[in-house]
Amino acid sequence: MSWDLPPLAAIRVFEAAARLGSFTRAAEELGMTQSAASYQIKVLEERAGTPLFIRKTRQVSLTEAGERLAPLTTGAFSALADAWLTTKGGASGVLSVTTMGTFASNWLAVRLGTFQLMHPDLAVKVDTSSRLVDFARENLDIGIRTGTGKWPGLTAHYLFKADYTPMLSPKLAESVGGIRHPEDLYKVALCGPDDPWWRIWFEAAGAPFDPARVIAGPALGAQVYDVMAALTDQGAAILTQNLYSALLAKGQLIQPFDAVGSDGDGYWLVHLESRRNTPKIKAFRDWILAQTEDIRKQETRQASGNSGKAT
Repeated sequence: MSWDLPPLAAIRVFEAAARLGSFTRAAEELGMTQSAASYQIKVLEERAGTPLFIRKTRQVSLTEAGERLAPLTTGAFSALADAWLTTKGGASGVLSVTTMGTFASNWLAVRLGTFQLMHPDLAVKVDTSSRLVDFARENLDIGIRTGTGKWPGLTAHYLFKADYTPMLSPKLAESVGGIRHPEDLYKVALCGPDDPWWRIWFEAAGAPFDPARVIAGPALGAQVYDVMAALTDQGAAILTQNLYSALLAKGQLIQPFDAVGSDGDGYWLVHLESRRNTPKIKAFRDWILAQTEDIRKQETRQASGNSGKAT
């Protein structure tokens, strides 16, 4: 078969410039001069018969034709890199994972060491961000997201529910004679008192939520901070149940009730479908699914028998 391909040196420069938004940064990444990179783009545009970039003073942006070509070239280079790694054998190099700070600090960080011991030749780089990244355009391998598991172009693997329930320190609970009924939570400060999950949880527990009775605790805006407030006896926090099992097991926090608030979302591992057989992605996917298998089994058992009422 005779392939009608563009000049490979030029298409490589195009991919880097499209991804980085700069001829200069593309040249730096590829170890060439800016003028050499510009020349390769010019060659490519002449062969294509249409401009691929709009030149600006300090940056470049893609034309409509460039926008169509860019994700395909990135995907092609990614597939070639994966094929080369597979040829060399084993999972090695750098695995880039994007996830929320809460998941990274309270679930992934305390378990990642076991993965590294299993794969010493694979370095894991974690990017903590709440934004939805474009895996076809950015240099990221895997994402951990919350949602329903439906993201165009991505394969999603369910990990566990993103449910919420109150947690607090044993010391704080003892200071008010214990937390035995949902209404007992009004005896302690509530972290993030305006968080809508408090109302959702009280309703799930079969108790009315009365904002007038709430003792306002610190409003820190994120679970990763709320849990620290709970650990230091500053109030009860509304937290994702499955992210803090280690603190519950150690007795640093208690979960007074089985009831949870839920909107149907869960935590999911996602990656490009085209990269499902990439060794480093497969290694991490298999590991995290094994790590969360017991949680999913427990959720299945509870689905039929748990009424969701507080005890």
